[in-house]
Formats: sequence, C-alpha cells, structure tokens
Amino acid sequence: MAIHLTFQRDLCKGCQLCISVCPKHILELDSAANRKGYRPAVCRDESACIGCASCGKICPDSIITITKD
Repeated sequence: MAIHLTFQRDLCKGCQLCISVCPKHILELDSAANRKGYRPAVCRDESACIGCASCGKICPDSIITITKD
C-alpha cells in the first residue's frame, strides 16, 4: 500500500508543527518560498511515511492530505 502526502503549498505558513510531530522525521521546510513568501513544508521521503496522519491532525490550516492506495 502506497501512502501519498499532499501539501497545499501556497496555503502553508511554514509553522513547522507538522515537522515537529512526524515520528519518521521525513518532513522539512522547502528551500523555495511559496507565493505568500513562506517556506512550505514538504516530505523528503514519501516512501518512509507510515501514514500515521499526525502531520495532518496538527496542521492549524488543514493543508495536508494523506491518501493510501
């Protein structure tokens, strides 16, 4: 089963809450800014994601979607 993380890049404020709760430590801030000037969160190794959804639950703006196929 593959897990996919989707971040609504232009809505992310780079608060890093998702980064702080990821048990696999696979989230980080992007090196490029979004259109609002924030560095959004990204997943650097989606294959290591366990689908715990901690990132999506803690996101104050609900910009993270976790899907499994």
